[in-house]
Amino acid sequence: MGIARRLSGQLYVQVLAGMLIGVAIGFLWPDAGAHLKPVADGFIKLIKMLLAPIIFGTVVVGIAQMGSLKEVGRLGFKALVYFEILSTIALAIGLLVANLMQPGAGMNIDAAALDTSTIEAYRTTAAADGGITGFLLGIIPDSFLGAFVMGSMLQVILLSLLVGLALSGMGEAARPIVDLIELLNKALFRIVGMVMRLAPLGAGAGMAFTIGKYGLDTLWSLGHLLVALYVTTFFFIVVVLGTVMRIVGLSFLGFLRYIRDEILVVLGTCSTEAVLPQMMRKLETMGVARPVVGMVLPAGYTFNTDGTCIYLTMATIFIAQATNTPLSVMDQIVILAVLMLTSKGSAGVAGAGFVTLAATLSAIPAIPVAGLVLLLGIDRFLNEARAVTNLIGNGVATLAVARWDGALDRQRAEAVLSGKEVSS
Repeated sequence: MGIARRLSGQLYVQVLAGMLIGVAIGFLWPDAGAHLKPVADGFIKLIKMLLAPIIFGTVVVGIAQMGSLKEVGRLGFKALVYFEILSTIALAIGLLVANLMQPGAGMNIDAAALDTSTIEAYRTTAAADGGITGFLLGIIPDSFLGAFVMGSMLQVILLSLLVGLALSGMGEAARPIVDLIELLNKALFRIVGMVMRLAPLGAGAGMAFTIGKYGLDTLWSLGHLLVALYVTTFFFIVVVLGTVMRIVGLSFLGFLRYIRDEILVVLGTCSTEAVLPQMMRKLETMGVARPVVGMVLPAGYTFNTDGTCIYLTMATIFIAQATNTPLSVMDQIVILAVLMLTSKGSAGVAGAGFVTLAATLSAIPAIPVAGLVLLLGIDRFLNEARAVTNLIGNGVATLAVARWDGALDRQRAEAVLSGKEVSS
């Protein structure tokens, strides 16, 4: 009885129960399940409204305490090098598996006969992206408060760096401001704790919507692609990310247990942003220096989307195979090169990978953009795999960069992952 009560009090058990109830509602009463989407969206919005101030406060305090532009530049360079290496590996693995498993072979789809009206919104969004120039200019906000209103992570990080460096240069005179920002951040994290109590409801509603709207029949029709993506992301997590954790010198299974609440919430909501504040808090608790957490984890949501990278290559090749579009080795090298750029524009919100895929196909005339229609019905299921992979990948990335930069307390991390109590 005591064990059951203790388990029921664990967030991951509550989230898992919520997801199972959500699946049952979506299966038994699909119309009711489809109408639960606002509940899941509401939970995500509650978390997203706190992201900008939390990222701002964490980075500002961390940079102010770090006290050197040179150190900030060194940390940023190491993070970008890691992001590029892991993203390229993810893209290459997705390309290789898609060629080996051939998930789209034999479908013989006539691209000209597809109804593309359902994907026009995605194509319009992708066309308005503005390319690399637009992406770089988009990092600079129109106004200081505009970054917080828009909720753009990169804009908030840029402002945080500037404010942190300015306060650092002021020395002791800035101490009251830094202390105030740190105090406000603690208050925001307490609010996150309150909102996370709604996680079982948000995750359950998300699953009910997914099953209710798209149904299990959709899964069977494109099951080959789903299996291929889930197997590939599982392989990437276990082999690639597991190897990185061995290099870091920490237990990978221990880390997965440590963030199991966040994994289940992301699985239910398809949004990595929903757990960003929790991940920041947990990584700091593990002994990762605050500047590393504040800079690497949020930036990874744009530059280190491993699951999305796997999805993009597999989905691109799948559409080519399904529409009988021949691709030479050189064509696939070009696809890989294009994806190395377009994959950096995806964010941690549900559906962003689909928009990025639309932008990618628009840049590769050989593959019909109309083929996106084939993926629309199962994108939510595909998104679950890529979102969970992105979450784990960015947690590992933060630990790896921290270890590389000498900003990880390994003894504390080992104690936390082994379940021992540590002082704050």
